[in-house]
Formats: sequence, structure tokens, C-alpha cells
Amino acid sequence: MVETVAFPPARPIGPLDQRASHARARPAVRMALVPPGVRLSFRARDEAAIARAAEGFGVALPREACRFSSGGGRAALWLGPDEWMLLASGDPDTLFATLEGALTDLPHSLVDVSHRSVAFTVEGPEAAAVLNAGCPLDLSLQAFPVGMCTRTVLAKSEIVLRRTVETRFVVDAWRSFAAYVWQFLEEARREFL
Repeated sequence: MVETVAFPPARPIGPLDQRASHARARPAVRMALVPPGVRLSFRARDEAAIARAAEGFGVALPREACRFSSGGGRAALWLGPDEWMLLASGDPDTLFATLEGALTDLPHSLVDVSHRSVAFTVEGPEAAAVLNAGCPLDLSLQAFPVGMCTRTVLAKSEIVLRRTVETRFVVDAWRSFAAYVWQFLEEARREFL
């Protein structure tokens, strides 16, 4: 008689899992992985499509440049005049189907890019200084306030950066560059023991 053993599904290993687990605690700047989630790239110019996408997503799509809105564990990031990144937890297929259903008869683009990027937080009183080691933006609170987001560069990599509270930023980097970005920031934060 053949005995079958059920194993739990293997958890995919992310590009930063091992680095994050070995990161040294530094009170001035802490870095931590953000759990994997849904990332949908939404593009539309039609006002009706934008309104329906917001309704289906459950969060208003910001209309002001470089801003994000959030609520209920979801966030909508303005990345361009007709481009938003929609972030959520849960099943990407369900959210994708909901939005596609709401947008059926309207011109739009909706692409699941959930596996493209890895996100992590950079938090603490010196978070902006550490990010500025490789990011050319003025990250002072006056120039880059809470609620702001943008696509930018950090060292040699493109990232999406957003400020969620005064001393916390979320960095979203493509998986192929995530280890490089993490290591760059790890080196930069060594200055702040």
C-alpha cells in the first residue's frame, strides 16, 4: 500500500528574505520587509474609467501629482497623468476580476504586476538621510510630505518611494534590483549607529 503525505505548499523565497532576517537593529534607521501583496498597474484617461476603478478598488485614485490615497489596507499611488499603482493584500485574481468587471466597456489598461517588485520600509529619525545617500530628491518633510509618492532612482535602480508617516518611507524595487537596493541602504545606514 502506497502512503501519501501532504506537505504544506512551499513559501516562495524572496530576494530579500535572508538579508532582512540578518539585518542588524539600528534605532536611527530600521528596515523591514513588507509582506507580499497585490500590485496592479492601472492606466486610463477616461474620467468614467477612473471613477469606476476607484469604486471597484474601494479607494479614491489621487488626481494630484505624486500623491497616494489609502484606506482599508489598500493604497492607490499616482505615478503619472494616466497611471496608478493599486496596492492591496489578498488574492490578485479576485481584485483583478472585480476591477475588470467594473471597467468592461471602458478604455483602460489593467496589468497584474504583483510579482515584479519587493517592498520594504525604511523607518526612523534618520530615514530620509539614509535614502538621500542614493536618492537625488529632497526628502525633507516640507519638500516630500506625508502622502507623497514618486517613481525615482536610488543609486542605479529605479524605485517607487512613498512617505507614509513623518519618519517612515516605503521603497518598492523590482525583484532583480531589490538585493542591490537593500544592500546599498544597509551600507548607508551604518553611519547611524
